[in-house]
Amino acid sequence: MKYAIQINASPYVSNVSWVAYQFILAALQANHQVLQVFFYQEGIQNAMRYALPPDDEINLPQQWSALAREQGIDLVVCISAAQRRGLLCGDEARRQGAEDDDLADGFRIAGLGQWLQATLIADRCMVFG
Repeated sequence: MKYAIQINASPYVSNVSWVAYQFILAALQANHQVLQVFFYQEGIQNAMRYALPPDDEINLPQQWSALAREQGIDLVVCISAAQRRGLLCGDEARRQGAEDDDLADGFRIAGLGQWLQATLIADRCMVFG
């Protein structure tokens, strides 16, 4: 089965992102395919490079980065939601005169069209948050 996953919640407000992450791990272990994880609305907080949760909490942006690196999962951040919240990729940071991009490793910025394309290919679409 091919999944497209959308995450709309910040990892620091609820456990929705963690539940989505655990679902993805279980799906991969069951030999399903995750085509894309699309981070939308407050879900873009999952892609913050400089997130520093306390030592006794899970650093979910690092977990997502590792998942992308190890499993080749496409982690897509909605460009509109990201810009509204000040999350900039390298190109946009340079255009705005910022020193550095804020996007964690393994994530990329794209529009809703990328999400729509993934939903057309997927057998199942799931929205968390």
